[in-house]
Amino acid sequence: MLPNFLKPYHTNFSNLIRLGRKSDGGYVIDKRVINKTNLIITCGLEAEWSFENQFQKYNKNSKILAFDHTVDKKFWLNRFSRDFISLIFLKRVNLNQILELFKFVEYLFFFRGKNKHFLKKIVSKKTNNNNQITITDAIGNNTNIVLKIDIEGDEYKILKEINKNFDKLNLVIIEFHNLQKNLKKVKNFISQTKLKNIHINANNYGMVDEFGIPQVIEMTLINPNKFKIKNKKTRRKYPIKGLDFKNRKRGKEIHITFDE
Repeated sequence: MLPNFLKPYHTNFSNLIRLGRKSDGGYVIDKRVINKTNLIITCGLEAEWSFENQFQKYNKNSKILAFDHTVDKKFWLNRFSRDFISLIFLKRVNLNQILELFKFVEYLFFFRGKNKHFLKKIVSKKTNNNNQITITDAIGNNTNIVLKIDIEGDEYKILKEINKNFDKLNLVIIEFHNLQKNLKKVKNFISQTKLKNIHINANNYGMVDEFGIPQVIEMTLINPNKFKIKNKKTRRKYPIKGLDFKNRKRGKEIHITFDE
């Protein structure tokens, strides 16, 4: 059971849309944001950009800037070796498994021209290391931004910077990891930010503790100064059928309840 401060604000169901895969990598957003967005800043890429790809199909004028210091040549060599070995030893092979072998080619085609991937780590404060960048520096003078954050626990270090750039943001998608240990940090962020939470999902790659608190949650927060949101909490049940899907297809679905 999650504390009530994590319950989303109500938004019309007709405004909600899922972009990206019907598994890990897909997210629910407010569709009003799409055509008002100039830039998506992706913090944490790995080998999954289905959200960005589909967003850009709806808004061809938008561009993507991705930051992930781990997706380098070594990453792609290790991934290809793993996928190739898995393919050899599988008795049944489907098209998706074959296509995964060519993920690097897809990466090269997607991150070219106005879409760019930088081998930089998102940090709260830069040191002398050249492979680091702050949220503020990543944003620069850009406005009307969708900020997507999945940086495996480092999100707690940059929450103040998110609030600092509130006026430039349309929407923030953020994954909170190790939630049980960091509930107080999330509560402080929610109480201080001007952004409004409009959607929540429990990522079933993580566990659920004895109190019903998921290890990982995904939240979508919108700028209410740009997109009208009612000042009342939703009565929806999560996951939402047709919008939310299990991150791990073979895992157990996590149903969210809230304290009242």
